Amino acid sequence: MKAAEAWNGSLGRHWAAHADRYDAMLAPFDAALFDAAAIGVLDRVLDIGCGTGGTSRAAARLAARGRVTGVDVSEPLVARARALSAHLRDGAVTFEVGDAQAHPFGPGGFDVAISRGGVMFFADPVAAFTHIGEALRPGGRLAFVCPRPAPPGGGEREALTRLASLVGGDHAVDTSVAAAMASLSDPERTGVVLEAAGFEGVSVRPVSAATRWGADAADAADFFLSRKQGPPVTDGIRAAAADVFRPYETPEGVLLEAGTWVVTARRPY
Repeated sequence: MKAAEAWNGSLGRHWAAHADRYDAMLAPFDAALFDAAAIGVLDRVLDIGCGTGGTSRAAARLAARGRVTGVDVSEPLVARARALSAHLRDGAVTFEVGDAQAHPFGPGGFDVAISRGGVMFFADPVAAFTHIGEALRPGGRLAFVCPRPAPPGGGEREALTRLASLVGGDHAVDTSVAAAMASLSDPERTGVVLEAAGFEGVSVRPVSAATRWGADAADAADFFLSRKQGPPVTDGIRAAAADVFRPYETPEGVLLEAGTWVVTARRPY
């Protein structure tokens, strides 16, 4: 199954149904993303792989006299984004269903392009970033967040490895999505891709943060298992999954340290 099919299937529906939860999980990386993007009050912002629109709405607060366009390949996510953004001023944020690799943006229509985990799924990354670059004005900025490999022995890797062994292949997330998530995990490759796409001034820096998986171990286990496909999960597996999360319980919830790359570049003048 291709990643686009997954995002328009059960995976996309799950993210749409749990928009608040996913936004809370990823929110610790927002400050780094928006610091890198340096969005101005008049900026025209393109949000690539906008999901349910959390980053688009945040961008609209910064570009208070500009506009934001969110694009995502997933119809369920875009529908949810529109519903969650209905209260904003007219024209502040618009959402479009489309593949950013080929979507008809028009030349030079944006000052900055951002993405929180939405640029790893392109079939041809160089072609995709070339197209995105053409949608930016000369000197326009690109800023995105993408996953960084978990260090050996780290809590996130240990927990997710144990959880994967519990649920087995019958419950695994589609492999095309998992493979795509790691497509920009090598910063040297990311730099090569962006430079081949015509960007300059590429910078890649690591950011770590604690991601919240649930209120407590049982809640985190329920959430993790709800994402999986396949036959119903047994009570034994559910209890074992809660045991995996239990060491990471804190007064603020179940927290797993996670790492990302924050990548910036610009279109030449």
